[in-house]
Amino acid sequence: MSDSKSYQAYMNSPYKSSKHSTYFDVYDKLFAPYIGKKITFIEIGILSGGSLFMWREFFGPQARIIGVELNPGAKRWEQEGFEIFIGSQSDPAFLEKLAQEVGEIDIVLDDGGHTYEQQIITTECLLPHIKDGGMLVVEDTHTSYMEGFGLRNRSFIKYAMNMVDRINHRFSGLTPHAAEKRVWGISFFESFVVFDVDRKATSVESVPTENNGEDLHAKDFRHADNQTYETLLKTSKGLSALKAVPGMRAVAKLVRATVSLPSNMKRARKLKEYF
Repeated sequence: MSDSKSYQAYMNSPYKSSKHSTYFDVYDKLFAPYIGKKITFIEIGILSGGSLFMWREFFGPQARIIGVELNPGAKRWEQEGFEIFIGSQSDPAFLEKLAQEVGEIDIVLDDGGHTYEQQIITTECLLPHIKDGGMLVVEDTHTSYMEGFGLRNRSFIKYAMNMVDRINHRFSGLTPHAAEKRVWGISFFESFVVFDVDRKATSVESVPTENNGEDLHAKDFRHADNQTYETLLKTSKGLSALKAVPGMRAVAKLVRATVSLPSNMKRARKLKEYF
């Protein structure tokens, strides 16, 4: 950690801050491109204030460092040049007022109470206010596997995985009404979920393209190790008229799903190990 810029800033802070040892490499990877730039950085959950000084040293004097805390005592850090907002991160009205007063945001770092409700509401409310090229970072997401932070079937990690599904629904072959357009991509690190914002990228229509290279008409071998599925594909091409029969599409979908399973039981059992 000694060669980590964020760790050095953390150790140089004059006030107490607590971080896990694995976090600094993640901070360096995510935040290094913003060093020395005029950015607006919001940290939710500042406790003893040490992290405010850490981020000011890390990003440099041009960065606007804003702290959000439920404890009114955090207002003391305004005399050190930080902007402090007092309120609950699980209160949408507070978060909306915060965003309106702050304006466009480059980075939000959620190091607040770590309950699923707090993490999800913070993400939902502040994502629309992140600038293109910015990010919303939720840390301590290991609480999704712990007791005392909410209903485990509605954990933050499950929420994030649902968003992954919606991101992939931007693909033109899937249902567009379920597509997620606020987030370009999501990255997962140990105890971190990172939401990258780029509205221009999310607005690009996902359609097949081809280059101008020579077509050698190579045979598609994707189902070569499942001859049953290969046979089904060939047969179905000659039965296209059956699509008009009521209920036939549902039957065809079920058949395709069944025969697409690994034909080799040993491989099927091996695949099951990954879930």
